[in-house]
Amino acid sequence: MPSTPIGALIKELRVALGMSQNDLVARLEEVTGQTFRRTDISRWENGGRTPKKWLPAMATVLQVPLTTLEMADVDRRSFLTTAAATAIAPGTAADLLHHGFASALRSGPSVDDWQDRLVTYGRDYMSAGAAEIQRRLAGDLVVLQQQLERPGMWDVAAKLATLYAKTFPGSDGARAGNWYRVAATMADRSEDVTARVWVRGRAAIALGYEGASLAVADQMADQALALSPRPSLGRLNALMGKAHTAAIRGDRRGALTLMDEGWRVFEKAASPANESSDYAVPEWRMNVFCSLLLARLGEERRALEAQEQAGRLLPDSLPRFRTHLEMHKGLMLAQSGDRAGGIAYARSALDALPPEKHSLTLRLLMAEVEADA
Repeated sequence: MPSTPIGALIKELRVALGMSQNDLVARLEEVTGQTFRRTDISRWENGGRTPKKWLPAMATVLQVPLTTLEMADVDRRSFLTTAAATAIAPGTAADLLHHGFASALRSGPSVDDWQDRLVTYGRDYMSAGAAEIQRRLAGDLVVLQQQLERPGMWDVAAKLATLYAKTFPGSDGARAGNWYRVAATMADRSEDVTARVWVRGRAAIALGYEGASLAVADQMADQALALSPRPSLGRLNALMGKAHTAAIRGDRRGALTLMDEGWRVFEKAASPANESSDYAVPEWRMNVFCSLLLARLGEERRALEAQEQAGRLLPDSLPRFRTHLEMHKGLMLAQSGDRAGGIAYARSALDALPPEKHSLTLRLLMAEVEADA
């Protein structure tokens, strides 16, 4: 009997991890506390129906998001692409599996625990390096995918997956873009329109600001804007993300119109000035968005005004964002014709920030300065 898509996927992931069928049996038994036979694995891999109740445990053992296995029966080509692009493996397999097994045996964190972690991740992302956040998130996502049947978990999962996507460079379209799409699907399952808009808007501004995967940025922004006209941080992010893609494509009028609309939404949906989180947009952060946008458009006077306002309001505890502002000045210098001066200014600003605090976005910004020069 020919293999079904999910059976083929289980086999390919098992082999990729260097596991025998007996190994898979042993690890499934560790996660579930139930008894399996090697013949069960053989039957599933060769076309037998895989019981849906075992998919969360199978996803944990095979180190992929649960949605990868759930999508397997839809289309073989797409699920294999999804498996390759979304596998959670930034750390060692042993560390991730131990983290997942240990949490499963304790029944995992509660919904309130996950909400607390969400707040912590949002705060820590503002100052921690991408590699640190990615490592921590990978372990927690392995655990969270086992708990998605609980109410309220899809919202948490969507927001954590969005943050996880941001730890990959936007230029890695297959990986970052796929994670943004997975996050959007998770948000849809939460049936919370605010979460659905926010996830798509955050993806749009992240990719638009980075100047990469512009088609995905526009798609996410358009979806967010179509979901709800209500002023919200998600809508604000979508408008600013779309403004950046317009600026990069040379649509000056469109970019400025979208920025103006973004400010009108900001007036109604702004985050408190003292809120420091990746899930927030206080006034200083809105000005950081505008600083780069105006620099890209060659609007030097207005860009400098945005930089001055952002710098005045920016907390001292967030030096990475001050680096962003200085690098925007380097971009303007390069665009004005001072190629060497612009590159040197941006490079000096980046080098002044400790390497462990660097973000992938800053590295992409440096590449943009060098390209525009």
